[in-house]
Amino acid sequence: MEMDSRPVVEVSEADIYQENQKVLSDISFKIEKGEFVYLIGRTGSGKSSLLKTLYADLSFDKGSIDVAGFDIRKIKSKKVPYLRRKIGIIFQDFQLFPDRTVSENLLFVMKATGWKDKTKMKGRLAEVLMRVGLGAAAGKMPHQLSGGEQQRVVIARALINEPVILFADEPTGNLDPEVSKSIFKLFEEINRSGTAILMATHNHNFITENPGRVLKCEEGKLLDSTQDEFNLATHY
Repeated sequence: MEMDSRPVVEVSEADIYQENQKVLSDISFKIEKGEFVYLIGRTGSGKSSLLKTLYADLSFDKGSIDVAGFDIRKIKSKKVPYLRRKIGIIFQDFQLFPDRTVSENLLFVMKATGWKDKTKMKGRLAEVLMRVGLGAAAGKMPHQLSGGEQQRVVIARALINEPVILFADEPTGNLDPEVSKSIFKLFEEINRSGTAILMATHNHNFITENPGRVLKCEEGKLLDSTQDEFNLATHY
């Protein structure tokens, strides 16, 4: 039972780097199981670098970071795929293989994260596509889909391994306002089912219409709306 009560993310006194430049100093925060947290800040303030550090794409050398039970500072490269099975990552620019169908894009991730049973793979593939409203899109190529549909494929891909947390980096940054709303509603549904979400966003409407906990990267520090007072309207 102890595992269940641990935060899905626990950061203590960590420094975050972008290339060789420190962008965030001495940051500490936790994200509990099932929490929905916004991550805001001006361009270049460290949002993407923080997310990349959390999913072990960038290294760091001060402080401690635990994500889904993995010690990120000490994680060996061969263990990173095991971490990625516990988390989901959603990018602004989709990062789908353009020469593969939707199902081939998802099957690639399944194979990379250890799936072997073809029947189970087929069943899970259909399940995640239905969940994001794309039950009929398995055989389509990415260029045959709208931007919103492509982002739904990316979300389906991130959900394959039933992650404990989704890290979303500007997931609606390339989408128009109506499509952005529908994608945000999908994130809310996923969160209601128990998956924690840390979403970096510049979309102020999300926060005003759906208030929640906010982490803000500002002048090398990480502010937390549960402890600090700051102006949400000035995070661009």
